[in-house]
Amino acid sequence: MTHSERLAAFVRLGHRLLALSDDELLNLVARARNHNPWFDERNVRAGVAGVAHLLDENALTGWAGRYPLEPAVAPRNVGVVMAGNIPMVGFHDLLCVLLSGHTLLAKLSADDNILLRWVANELVSIEPRFQERLQFVELLRNADAYIATGSDNTARYFEYYFSKKPHLIRRNRSSLGVLAGLEPREELAAFGADIFQYYGLGCRNVSKLLVPAGYDFTPLLDSLQPWEFVLDHHRYNNNYDYQKSLLLVNRVPHLDTGFLLLTESMQLVSPISVLHYSQYADNDDLQQQLAEIAPQTQCVVSVGGWYAGSVPAGRAQQPGVHEYADGVDTMAFLTALA
Repeated sequence: MTHSERLAAFVRLGHRLLALSDDELLNLVARARNHNPWFDERNVRAGVAGVAHLLDENALTGWAGRYPLEPAVAPRNVGVVMAGNIPMVGFHDLLCVLLSGHTLLAKLSADDNILLRWVANELVSIEPRFQERLQFVELLRNADAYIATGSDNTARYFEYYFSKKPHLIRRNRSSLGVLAGLEPREELAAFGADIFQYYGLGCRNVSKLLVPAGYDFTPLLDSLQPWEFVLDHHRYNNNYDYQKSLLLVNRVPHLDTGFLLLTESMQLVSPISVLHYSQYADNDDLQQQLAEIAPQTQCVVSVGGWYAGSVPAGRAQQPGVHEYADGVDTMAFLTALA
């Protein structure tokens, strides 16, 4: 297959996802949810829409045009250990490996081995020649290069295990929201999707806020009320009850909306149903705090994107095809393989 043929197949896949009927989608939701209860209808729909967003023809063509059209050498076998925290989160790696002309050996997460197999089958139906370039494996052996996503602990294992081959290893990252304190209440509501979509399980979910000293949380928390439905999910509800009990037993000061717990903490990663926050004195202090935690930060979110380099609130879970996990250019890694 030529580069243009591979690219055309992915564009057609995007069209296919946008054209899914409700019956097809609900059938897919049922299969995914039976395997992983976090993958409910709302989240599977969001995952499918996110993949279709990556496959927008103009964006995909412009992005792919930045890189060599074919591998510098013969196609390599690239082993990928895929994450599974949110629906089809591993798709971007699948796209990068196949579009760059290599062969994908994918080790799926146990949490997401339905949706990615389904989307891969759809791709092969569109372009059967991908069949020989796309394999799902239980063990990654004899690959020429590796990409792996995991926790900080598993990353150390990956670094050791894959040390003799070219590798790209991703670690724990989290996302932060930055508030200036002047945002209108109706604009604060945009943070709801960044906090609650996928029940906060994604690395692009806002798990901590940086707010000016003395910030009044009332407008923000009031604006988040439409997301109270997250309590309808039994696992989220159980997490909320458990985390609330911990805060009460340990007498930790906190705010409680009835479905979200807000507490001051230096920790970047918050448990499900909990949102951490820290205060800053002025813009210099804010910049210093963000600089110190930059290596652990996936993205920074602010209303309207007012903070330089941040993602506009409400769009954290809609990364473009050019936005790489951990800020590491996956396509550059793949096209440089020799």
